[in-house]
Amino acid sequence: MPDNTISSAVIIGAGIFGVSTAVQLLRRGVSVVLVNDGPVANGASGRSLSWLNSARMRSNPYHLLRMAGIDRYRTLASRIGPVDWLRFDGGLTWDAEDETNEIAAAYAHEVSLAYDAQHLAPGDVAKVTPGVDASAITGNAAIFNPGEGWVDLPSLIALLLADFTALGGTLVTTEGGASVIIENDRAAGVQTKAGVRHMADAVLIATGPAVPAMAADLGAIILDGTPVALLLTTKPIDHPLKAVLNTPRVAVRPAPGGAFVIDADWAADEVVSHADGSYEVKDATISGLLAEASRVLAGHPKLELASYAAGRKPIPEDGDPVLGALANLPGCHVAFSHSGATLGLIVGELTAYEMATGERHPLLETFRPERFSA
Repeated sequence: MPDNTISSAVIIGAGIFGVSTAVQLLRRGVSVVLVNDGPVANGASGRSLSWLNSARMRSNPYHLLRMAGIDRYRTLASRIGPVDWLRFDGGLTWDAEDETNEIAAAYAHEVSLAYDAQHLAPGDVAKVTPGVDASAITGNAAIFNPGEGWVDLPSLIALLLADFTALGGTLVTTEGGASVIIENDRAAGVQTKAGVRHMADAVLIATGPAVPAMAADLGAIILDGTPVALLLTTKPIDHPLKAVLNTPRVAVRPAPGGAFVIDADWAADEVVSHADGSYEVKDATISGLLAEASRVLAGHPKLELASYAAGRKPIPEDGDPVLGALANLPGCHVAFSHSGATLGLIVGELTAYEMATGERHPLLETFRPERFSA
């Protein structure tokens, strides 16, 4: 391993990217202060569908990064053994029965990449994965991807935080938000809202949907496409569904303890955002989303709400991750992306590599923040 070019780092944001990077830096011998504006996973990581996949059509560099992300989860699963919060029971998807249906094209693309995929008629689904009402499958076909899975991010973050503490990391959650300190034209640490300064050789901004605005304060451009998201968690039921379902009207995945988590773009569009940063979710939206989930499940079980969470879901304007150092501010790195669950472990690994060594990892070249100002 190359010698570290830094001995200390401060990370703003204790979601999956921040915590994962912190652990990787500590393993490299870099001291780390992890600053969050409240309890860990209190942002987008706490309300993520967390489907582990590289399905459908995207650029080859993004596909390679996502596949590396899935690989790291398999390595983790091998190390820790069976748990109820990390599963690889596959993913099933189908499209609307109209001109937007791309199932045939998506299947052909996945096959071209050697991404494990099965093109199924509705009547064949039950033989491959249980718990789905085949009559709900539109377009006369679905894709089953056996290698996909899901993770409960708060459970993963708790595991990583145990490593973080054992390796001597410092967690700060009572000083409010933080901003980057600039000295001698480079990042030199952060100052929290409480006025405390945490100095370091390098800084990572991993604050989910807040990254573009924080980068703008530092003179960097990151174009933002962040929408509002809504995630429901049901009360536990006894049901055979194991795969993640992605359908035209609802996405459903199992959760620890027999619950399901559910989301849909149409439901998120009905969330009312208030000027004070709070969100209002209508009862009709919740009941409608629960009904849509029941409709795609075998037996149409009665689903009852246990909890819900609404908030901003980090998505760059062009859909690709934004990863790496800010070109205009040495020592300051960012991690901003959709698919935070799939990329959670690999982004931490590669970001720590770049921060600790000063080298640019080739897998991240497509995703540099300077692409927005080129």
